[in-house]
Amino acid sequence: MTKVISLSNKSYSKIKAIKKSGELFSDVVIKLVNKTKKKPLIGFFGKWPGSNEEAENIKKILEKGRKKFKTKEVVF
Repeated sequence: MTKVISLSNKSYSKIKAIKKSGELFSDVVIKLVNKTKKKPLIGFFGKWPGSNEEAENIKKILEKGRKKFKTKEVVF
C-alpha cells in the first residue's frame, strides 16, 4: 500500500542527498526512523571505554551533586 506525504523542499533535499542509487525513498525513511529508536540499555553493557577508577570518580562526583541537590516542598 502506498501513501502520499508532503515534505518541505529542505526535507526532500536532505533525504535525496543520503539516498543511494536504486534505493527507494521509503527505504531511506525506514532507515532514519530505525536509527532514532531507543536501544535497550543491555546493549550498552560492557561498552565503557574508561577504567574502573574513572568510573568510580564519576560516581563520587555524581553522588556529591545529589547530596547538594535540595527539593522544594510544593503545597497544592
